Parts: sequence; structure tokens; C-alpha cells
Amino acid sequence: MESQAPAPVFKRIVIKLSGEALREPGSRENISPQIVRDIAHCIKDVRDLGVQTSVVVGGGNIWRGLSASHRGMDRTTADYMGMLATVINGLALKAGLDELGVETRVQTAIEMQNVAEPFILGRAIRHLEVGRIVIFVAGTGNPYFSTDTTAALRASEIRADVILKATKVDGIYDSDPNTNSGAKRFERITYTDALSKRLQIMDSTAFSLCMDNKIPIIVFDMNTPTNFTDIVLGRKIGTTVSE
Repeated sequence: MESQAPAPVFKRIVIKLSGEALREPGSRENISPQIVRDIAHCIKDVRDLGVQTSVVVGGGNIWRGLSASHRGMDRTTADYMGMLATVINGLALKAGLDELGVETRVQTAIEMQNVAEPFILGRAIRHLEVGRIVIFVAGTGNPYFSTDTTAALRASEIRADVILKATKVDGIYDSDPNTNSGAKRFERITYTDALSKRLQIMDSTAFSLCMDNKIPIIVFDMNTPTNFTDIVLGRKIGTTVSE
């Protein structure tokens, strides 16, 4: 008798990608077409398991509003510029998914009819239910909020089971593993312990939203492509933050 393939443990997810994830290290290109293709393959693999998949992407490879405000630019203007950077990244990711034949919709918090759909909750959920991938861009539509907060907000709104936070490290440590060879990696940690230990998982607004709405966060290394599917199949990858 053939063994039955493992089933996903999550029905609906939000994948949080930084803008820097789309840039090849050491390259002058803000967006690497090859990296976009690689990430698109990983996202498609998750969708193909039957998981309703959405993505929130940052804009730091192009523009960081907070950094610009520290250099004297008006914070509101700088943040709106950052929101537009996330739209560029979202369209790039959609192009990568389109190449793979994956139906994808980009929904923006700032209305721009010729570029993307406006964010409408019911429409986003319907796209997910019929197997389309939804990419949420332009942050929350308001200055002073990060794309981490966007991920937490959208996950709360669409009632996602989990946020998968893709990073360049294999989880959350009690200190910087790059400078401390004895740094301890957590396999699982509670929201309360993460706060008390001041672990920089997400900004405080995003973290509070996840804690209040009981949305687990899994922090993992995106440089191992199989991690995406391994996580949704219930394998212990990275660090889980939960109750």
C-alpha cells in the first residue's frame, strides 16, 4: 500500500518577505530577477499543497522611509515613498509567479487602478479560496507603520493561521549568532518571553497585533528553499512564537 502524502497543518498563511530578500548580496541591482524566480517557486510549492497563500513584501531594497526621515526628510513623505517601493516589489513578485502560470493578484492599500486592485477584504479572501496567491502592497496605507505591522494586520483580517517570517537566519537567538558563537536558538518561545527578553522579532505594533489575535509567527531561513513547504507540512523549522 502506498504511503499517504503528509497534509498541510495550516489552511491559510501570510508569508512576510523583506525587500532586501529580492536583492542579490553585493549586487547593485535592487531586484534580482533570478532571486524573484526562486522565491516564486517556493511560494508556488506552498500553494500547490492546497494552502491558501498570501504575501506581504517590504520595500527596503529600494527605499527606507524611517532611514530617510533620520536624515532630515519629512517622515510622512518618506513613508509614502517606502509604500510605493513595496508596490514595485509586489509587481516583480507577481511577474515571477505569472511566469510559473500561477494566478496572482496584487492588492494595494493606496488606490492605483492601473497597477493593482484596491485592498478589499472580501475579494482577497475569495481569491485565496479559489487558489490565487494574493500579494498585499503599499503597507497599511498610512505612514508610521511598518510592513511587519501590515503582515500582522492582514493576517488578522483574513484570519490566517500563521505568519511565516522569511529571514536570512535559521530562527530566533538569545543573542546575535554572528558575534556570539554560543548564542542559543529557540525552537519555540512565548509572546511574553519574547517581549521580556526584548527579542527583535517584529516591531512592537506588529507583535502586539499577533499576540492579541493569537497568530503564531514562525521565523525561518529562506535560503533553504524546502523550508517553505516543510513548515506548512508541520516539520520543526526555525523558531515558533506563540502563546
